Amino acid sequence: MLGLALEKKARVIIASTSEVYGDPEIHPQTEDYWGNVNPIGPRGVYDEAKRFSEAMTMAYHRYHGVETRIVRIFNTYGPRMRLNDGRALPAFVSQALKGEDITVFGDGSQTRSFCFVDDLVDGIFKLLMSDETNPVNIGNPEEITIKEFAEEVKSLINSKSEIIYKELPTDDPKIRKPDITRAKTILGWEPKVNRREGLKLTLDYFINKVKKERQPSAI
Repeated sequence: MLGLALEKKARVIIASTSEVYGDPEIHPQTEDYWGNVNPIGPRGVYDEAKRFSEAMTMAYHRYHGVETRIVRIFNTYGPRMRLNDGRALPAFVSQALKGEDITVFGDGSQTRSFCFVDDLVDGIFKLLMSDETNPVNIGNPEEITIKEFAEEVKSLINSKSEIIYKELPTDDPKIRKPDITRAKTILGWEPKVNRREGLKLTLDYFINKVKKERQPSAI
């Protein structure tokens, strides 16, 4: 893609991720933090692939003059997520709607910061249209523990499911919260949709989707 952008003299935006910070030792995470990543751990392929994509992007920008942008995307949610994609929110919703136990890994004290998809898209577009070539965090700095998040989903669905705990996966980040000072200052961007409002829209989508899947097909 970078080679194509060079050939066509096009602007290219690279979708990176908060995973470049690994299991961070500073909090919240700023763009100038180099991260704490285990390169040979079970998450290493994804983490290092994203870090390498950023390195290649900056190399093309510096050496070839390609007009590049890098967005570091933090946890995002919204309608049209797949119920079986393995992420926390779809997993919690799927289990709660089916009346199954809601699975939390570890003791649930690890934190995440969830950004509604509309806010994310707005941030990405503003970065693309800007002159900023350094990485920019796009995410919601409102932090919540995974246990609290599971309880919130359970409450909103009015589910009787029990929350159970399983062993925390290796190298799973203990904390995750973006510092969005750069996005605020350079892009004039910050999230507008609060988590409860975003969850309501997302859960309505999931509930309607499950209802449709349960309806018998017309013959």
